[in-house]
Amino acid sequence: MSGGTGLAVVMSMSAGCAGSVQAAVLGRLGDRVGTIEAVGFSTLVSAATGVAVLLVARRSLHGVGVSVQQPFWLWLGGILSAFIILSITFAAPKIGVAAAIGLVITGNLIAAAAIDRFGWFGVERIALEWTRVVGILLLAGGATLLLRR
Repeated sequence: MSGGTGLAVVMSMSAGCAGSVQAAVLGRLGDRVGTIEAVGFSTLVSAATGVAVLLVARRSLHGVGVSVQQPFWLWLGGILSAFIILSITFAAPKIGVAAAIGLVITGNLIAAAAIDRFGWFGVERIALEWTRVVGILLLAGGATLLLRR
């Protein structure tokens, strides 16, 4: 693996771990203050963190202005982040963190396989071979098993 690929793998695995912690923590916050309130607060903290990172890394907020000028469909990342946060904040206390994250990842893989297969959003097309289908089905089965308490 090249240095960039290795870093991408480490960051992806770290993000997976962080997502599980996020689901557990936001589920608890949602229990205490309300799901919608927890999502609103979490989004504010996320925005403040993003601005701080941008200021440290680029010493400017210029990138925000450039981003606002992009086509609206490119804003979906932020809109979908709020939906993802809402979903895990609601689901984790009800079905468990493992089941919630397993189902999120299953949904991620189904959508990602379609995006890769059809080249949506300008990504390079990657064939949907049987190994990918089996991997998704195995994960979906595992996520379904995690729903049992």
